[in-house]
Amino acid sequence: MQYKTIILEKRDGIATLTLNRPETLNAWNDEMAREATDAINKVDGDENIRVLIVTGAGRGFSSGVDVRKELAGIAEGAEETIFERIMQGRPSVVTIGLQLRRMDKPVIGAINGMAAGAGFAIALACDLRIASEKAQFSMAFILRGLMPDTGGTFFLPKLIGSAKACELIFTGDTINVDEAERMGLVNKVVPHEKLTEATEELVNKLLKRPPIALKYAKRAIYKGLVEVDLASHLDYEIALNRMCTHTEDFKEAVKAFLEKREPVFKGK
Repeated sequence: MQYKTIILEKRDGIATLTLNRPETLNAWNDEMAREATDAINKVDGDENIRVLIVTGAGRGFSSGVDVRKELAGIAEGAEETIFERIMQGRPSVVTIGLQLRRMDKPVIGAINGMAAGAGFAIALACDLRIASEKAQFSMAFILRGLMPDTGGTFFLPKLIGSAKACELIFTGDTINVDEAERMGLVNKVVPHEKLTEATEELVNKLLKRPPIALKYAKRAIYKGLVEVDLASHLDYEIALNRMCTHTEDFKEAVKAFLEKREPVFKGK
């Protein structure tokens, strides 16, 4: 399927989803939400895809929800708004982060420029983030008379703690990539022209890891963030690892270790 507001490319076990409204710094509208939802579902269901990269076209990652096309209508009293569409279960930018977190494949955000509002929240929903030196971040919702959605109040405090999260959310201030790295918001900062190369280097490393173990590790990490009982979580880890021991990849990993060679994993 051809999309208008996003670009979906697949090659060698890698899918790249590029937000493609560069004239608006990839601001989200209804069409982009529908197309991105469909594309992510397709990637999630494709057994040949091992890793998803999310990035933006042009100068920005995503400037958030399109103020002119979405928020202005709400301010003028539009009968149907983005919030009504969400309540009706229709595709929305608000649920994109949930899709990415529920996906069993690792998701890498290649942050090429400004990530603001919902764009910032979607960057946070990625499992790993590599940022260009030109990247900037802002929880800009408060500047539009709103509080964060799209998972912003869920993801941000877990990454940087409640006090810093309150600061960014209450002020809407923009921070540069160096400050984002100090806070732990990004895994790595690279020169702008090296962003694609650095992202592919990380992807290639993940492609050499056992897909089933990666899938279970991602599930356990995010369950652990909300699990209140350690004993229950230990039981969950054990159950997942028992399933890992029944895979061909587990047997290959042990055999390769004993034979002093690199393992070749097949996701079986």
